[in-house]
Amino acid sequence: MTTQDVADKLVKFCKEGKNEDAVDSLYSPNIVSVESMTSPDGSREVKGVDAVKGKGKWWNENHEVHSAKVEGPLVAGPYFSVRFTYDITNKPSGKRMVMDELAMYHVNDGKIDREEFFYPTA
Repeated sequence: MTTQDVADKLVKFCKEGKNEDAVDSLYSPNIVSVESMTSPDGSREVKGVDAVKGKGKWWNENHEVHSAKVEGPLVAGPYFSVRFTYDITNKPSGKRMVMDELAMYHVNDGKIDREEFFYPTA
């Protein structure tokens, strides 16, 4: 698959709320995922599909998503970006907020092997 093919499929999965299906079909087993903030365990970076799925599980357990908007993709060579806008409530704090996030992906041999998320941290 080309980078455009992978990007289009990821966006389609995300718009349908099928993020785990995207991980299962589009991600390299050696995926590296980087966040703007450190996680509860103190790291910003995780490696491997199981770790990425663990992040997704944590997100779902700790956030109620009221709405999600997915914009993109924008493709440049082996990279593509997607903008995500979420209206969420953080379950532990009860605080509702709008989260605006830019995700950058790298594709190698038809699979996403790196993702990095950019969003305000303060």
